[in-house]
Amino acid sequence: MTDTRPIRVALYARVSTSNHGQDVTLQTRELKEFVEHRGWQLAGEYADLGISGAKDRRPELDRLMADARRRQFDVVLVWKFDRFARSVSHLLRALEIFQALGVDFVSLSESLDTSTPTGKMVFTVLGAVAELERSLIIESVKAGQLNARAKGKRLGRPRVILDVYRIAALRNAGCSWPQIAQQPGCGLGTVYRTFQRFSKKPQGEDSCTVGSKS
Repeated sequence: MTDTRPIRVALYARVSTSNHGQDVTLQTRELKEFVEHRGWQLAGEYADLGISGAKDRRPELDRLMADARRRQFDVVLVWKFDRFARSVSHLLRALEIFQALGVDFVSLSESLDTSTPTGKMVFTVLGAVAELERSLIIESVKAGQLNARAKGKRLGRPRVILDVYRIAALRNAGCSWPQIAQQPGCGLGTVYRTFQRFSKKPQGEDSCTVGSKS
């Protein structure tokens, strides 16, 4: 039996803090015209006003994602990529969620429609580019570490010298372990373990080097 139910579409629009005076209807008007042209059914509008695209959390975008998981619509329609996602990786994560939920994504300006073969191909290419970018970053970090080691540079945070007798003196003065740990800037566990381990050593071994600050 053929499903004659109209395709339900959700519109998402955003005006950033840098675009003072811009009206969000400049985006939604074109989106609604596109919905009407395609014969879709408008299922909801989501608009974040005065919120930067760099924000991790946006109230209306969060509501959109929650409604997508509840299958409140079949398609998400945006005016442009940068109105929706803060980065390529953010866009890809959202598209992967939509794909798993059976929700298509359409960007009007970029002419991307994941319900079409071309749109699916673009999504695949974006994923490959993002994976390549991650691999290049990892390789660059590894190369930098190897170069630093070759030059004799110590990687990581600086080591801390702990004076066991000073720790004992502070303890005898009534200081708590958290108060003592604040002195060298180490973690509480590091100071306590070091004191327990080295307080039993012969006299003269009055300090020790421990790992990076915790």
